Amino acid sequence: MAERVTFTSSTGPRLAGLVDVPDGEVRGWGVFVHGFTLGKDSPAAARTCKQLAAEGIGMLRYDNLGLGDSEGDWGDGSFTVKVADTVLAARFMAERGTPVELVAGHSWGGAAAIAAAPEIPGARAVATLCAPFDPGHAEHHYDGLVDQVLAAGNAVWQVGGKRLNLKRGMVEDVRAADLAHRIPALGLPLLVLHSPTDDTVGIDNASEIFRAARHPRSFVSLEGSDHLLTRPGQAQRAGRIISAWADQYLRQD
Repeated sequence: MAERVTFTSSTGPRLAGLVDVPDGEVRGWGVFVHGFTLGKDSPAAARTCKQLAAEGIGMLRYDNLGLGDSEGDWGDGSFTVKVADTVLAARFMAERGTPVELVAGHSWGGAAAIAAAPEIPGARAVATLCAPFDPGHAEHHYDGLVDQVLAAGNAVWQVGGKRLNLKRGMVEDVRAADLAHRIPALGLPLLVLHSPTDDTVGIDNASEIFRAARHPRSFVSLEGSDHLLTRPGQAQRAGRIISAWADQYLRQD
């Protein structure tokens, strides 16, 4: 069962989300952060969260600014905004009586999950799927537009059937984003999941994240998976792995 919800973003517009609620016993609650231009209904987000809910872990997945059902302009977002909105998503969950213990994210959202988790009261574990070590890795998707954006302030970016407004502030913020110092200071158990055949965010990113992290840290290879986890069963498998790993960190009061 999924409940439609909305909450106010860090920049003002309302963000739309779905809370995948377990049908039976609830083991815990979490928030899932989707990839750069994806959304709450992308296979990695939707299928992973539904599997976690089936395993007893309720999950909030939400659309970032200007994506899916959310208000606002995607171009007004940034890595900083994504992190801040993840913290607010967790606050929303706490206010509804379902406090977040698990913070998970896919791709760029995995990097944001690492950055946001220390700011979420009650967070007990972090899981990343196919995440980049450097959030600036996202620039290679729109590198042909960077000069225009920096000169004119914005440009229309055609990606995945969407027309997104790429703005100078976002480009500069993404370039300035840094996980290298945040990962060692995370202070929470970290699970890194990555495919060795990921040709969008290479497996070397998982190695860098794992090396920078402190114990307790774990790595699981998603062999055979593509970056977006679109093939049948891939995201569900990731959900089962996260569920089993997170079990010891959930309060289960």
